[in-house]
Amino acid sequence: MGIAIEEENHYGFRLSDELTLLRDQVRRFMREEVKPIEDTLPHDAIGCGREDRVRLRAMAEEMGLTRLTVPEEYGGNPVSAMARVVIAEESSKCRLGGYAPALGAFGGGPPNIIWGGTPDQIERYGIPCVEGKMRAFVAITEPTGGSDPRNNISTRAEKDGDEWILNGRKMWITGAEGADFGILFARTRDGTAEAPPEITAFIVEPTFSGINFNEIKVIRALSPYEIVLENCRVPVENVLGSVGQGFGVAQSWLVDARIPYAAGCIGMAQEALDMACGWVKQRPTRDGMLADKQAIQWMIADSEVELRAARMLVYDAASKVDAGQSGKVDASICKLYGTETAGRVVDRAIQMFGGMGVAQEMPLERWYRELRVKRIGEGPSEVHRMVIARDKLRNTSGGVYFS
Repeated sequence: MGIAIEEENHYGFRLSDELTLLRDQVRRFMREEVKPIEDTLPHDAIGCGREDRVRLRAMAEEMGLTRLTVPEEYGGNPVSAMARVVIAEESSKCRLGGYAPALGAFGGGPPNIIWGGTPDQIERYGIPCVEGKMRAFVAITEPTGGSDPRNNISTRAEKDGDEWILNGRKMWITGAEGADFGILFARTRDGTAEAPPEITAFIVEPTFSGINFNEIKVIRALSPYEIVLENCRVPVENVLGSVGQGFGVAQSWLVDARIPYAAGCIGMAQEALDMACGWVKQRPTRDGMLADKQAIQWMIADSEVELRAARMLVYDAASKVDAGQSGKVDASICKLYGTETAGRVVDRAIQMFGGMGVAQEMPLERWYRELRVKRIGEGPSEVHRMVIARDKLRNTSGGVYFS
């Protein structure tokens, strides 16, 4: 993996000097800049005011911590996968960590799939996102399910001269509110016994006729949206990539996102565990401190073991990505174990805090809600188990000694 553990400096791991400096830089930024602003916000805020956001973004840009997934030729500051997971973990250690790590200071880029577009699409949509002038969403999931997009997408697109006409519904779409455009996937040809359905990616704008957005209230602070398409007309030049190549585009984007997604969950859970450890060491009971109780120690031990295992999986996957290896199954393993582990750890932290754990003065109950959603977003746990199992069955013929 390229990660030595002889000298521990990061929860049992030895990070390189460069990654250690990066981690410390993000930690200082979170402690000195993000936390004071966050303390002034309502418990379920999904962002800060424009003035603070602009100031934080400017500071992050000066530190070289923005546009981390944007290609260099488009004004980006691309970093390694290992650097991205270190940043994701540290920047998620805040109350808004499940939605807006570092209050969005490290953002500054569109969904990566836009870079596969034409020069005109990149100029119209990609560059304005990099410059902070536009925001985007990605719409894959539908009421019939989003876990198997190739076969379950029923939104249809039919060619009509120099336009495509889209009809259908998308569900649970994050980031649609206030977005300037979205990348939406639709079926352009039905499947056959020999070939799966043909899926195409389209760039859509809220101002297009025949597109409507409906808010869906959920347990997390940020609401996803339903998108209804009724004879929505999209110009042919807004096809992203080639007709019929949308599924491959979607898969690549999802795989790229899942490893830092898991790292962010680990960050929230690590902060919850550290908070709980500080609490139980100062909470008196009738015959000693709460930290002296075996029940508490076992919760701490289980949480520490699981977090170290989850972090090792994430670092291993990121190292493979940096080495140019395929990461689909590793990304599924990270997403599955990272989100489920984080949920368990935060649940134990709440238990150790008792009543205070569910109070809104603490970030724990919000993390609990956010992490419950994380087990569904970016592919539910069951789908990732299916991906992992199928890969294992496909590549294993029997035991080495017994078969």
